[in-house]
Amino acid sequence: MNNKGILIIVSGFSGAGKGTLMRELLNRYDNYALSVSATTRKPRRGEEEGIAYFFKTVEQFEKMIAQEELIEYANYVDNYYGTPKAYVEEQLAAGRDVILEIEMQGALKVKEQIPETLLLFVTPNSIADLKKRLKGRGTESEEVIRCRMEQALKEAEVLYKYDYLIVNDYLDRSVRHIHQIIQGEHSRVARNAGFITQIKRELEEDLKGV
Repeated sequence: MNNKGILIIVSGFSGAGKGTLMRELLNRYDNYALSVSATTRKPRRGEEEGIAYFFKTVEQFEKMIAQEELIEYANYVDNYYGTPKAYVEEQLAAGRDVILEIEMQGALKVKEQIPETLLLFVTPNSIADLKKRLKGRGTESEEVIRCRMEQALKEAEVLYKYDYLIVNDYLDRSVRHIHQIIQGEHSRVARNAGFITQIKRELEEDLKGV
């Protein structure tokens, strides 16, 4: 079977609980590597440099763009977000499944460049629940919350471009669901062309001796 890791992108509505799901997934299972994104937005309470994000100035981020150090980048609610390239490539080559927690615009750019990328989208049970979560953060104004809801509507219109939808209602069930999807992807025929070629070659060699 193919031992190379799978590149997985997890997106979702702002406030849907993507970060909580990813932390729990990494706590439970060993073979996942979470790629840390770079961003120009300000840190929220409790977020640590190099763990939540690499926090950059606009000037620093634009220098990374110019030097082609990012797999993708996008501007989301007036801030840059992007994925540093080197770490992702190293982890995939080592056979680890690499998870990028990025927004939809960047995710679709990666999918265009790397078609085998697995796209997962996280949503709560309802929009009422989504709004409640956003307000519960206590870090954003009503204007910012409205911006995030407007962005959610834009995202909902192109959700069909993703491979799987994850309804984040119960943490345990949602984490197990994500893990099962990813493990199933390793057995997909399209991801195992080399193994299939090897089987055919061995069959041909065996039949020569008959």
